Amino acid sequence: MRASPLLDRLAPPLFIFIWATGYIVAKLAAPHADPLTFLAWRYAGVVVLMLGLALVARAAWPTRREMAHLAVAGIAIQAVYLAGVWVSIRQGLPAGTAALIVNLQPVLVAALAPLIGERVTPRQWAGVALGLAGVLLVIWHKLTLGAGLATPLLLCLMALLGITAGTLYQKRFVPNFDLRTGQVVQFVASLVVTLPAAWALEPMRIEWNRDVFIAMAWSIVVLTAGGISLMFYMLRHGRVTAVSSTMYLVPSVTSVMAWWLFGETLGAQAIAGMGVTLLGVYLVVAKKTETTA
Repeated sequence: MRASPLLDRLAPPLFIFIWATGYIVAKLAAPHADPLTFLAWRYAGVVVLMLGLALVARAAWPTRREMAHLAVAGIAIQAVYLAGVWVSIRQGLPAGTAALIVNLQPVLVAALAPLIGERVTPRQWAGVALGLAGVLLVIWHKLTLGAGLATPLLLCLMALLGITAGTLYQKRFVPNFDLRTGQVVQFVASLVVTLPAAWALEPMRIEWNRDVFIAMAWSIVVLTAGGISLMFYMLRHGRVTAVSSTMYLVPSVTSVMAWWLFGETLGAQAIAGMGVTLLGVYLVVAKKTETTA
């Protein structure tokens, strides 16, 4: 997909909105489906959708070498990340705590960006720190930990490491690929990993009621086909540190959605945190204006 000035402007806010709905979908589906089983169905649905689009458009397929790199990145970004988040929340980790852990990603990406040849400026580091502070303000009142949450915490840390490693790996080894055929490769690889895990670890329960159908359709068409495609587009046409920093805004948008849909509390502290987060992300992604004497 070629760079488009209009899409360059629209991609970040669209991505943030779509990604934030992931927690809403998880809350909707959790009572009716085992997490890995739901994800396996989701991956299969994405493969069917993207394969159909690729065949109709006669899209170019990656080389074998590119397929191998895409499979590795896909397993980290899809299978490891989503499994860690969904299973940890299902096992009792509060969504606010999960959001905080996963949204440490911009800090890790900024720290590791030099490994793929990106330089992080002092201003961007200040933005990363401000963004993290804003996220803490937004969800601080939701951070409650109880006994028996060691395993969910480790799973959420696994999710953080998965999406961070996958993002950096993809940017380094296979930054350019057709989004349709590339996602077929990535989600086939994720399905190959997730389906046996679901069979081994879960009773594979899924109740096909209205909530599950809505959650599944939204996950396949909007969250995955839309959200993942936008993330890959931004990685292709932007710097990985700037792209990952948009993740900081997800908890804020999710909090607003939860307030609107489920009546969850949204106080002055959370609103202030959103403002701090916006400033932090601006410092990371805004282009530095050069002046001449």
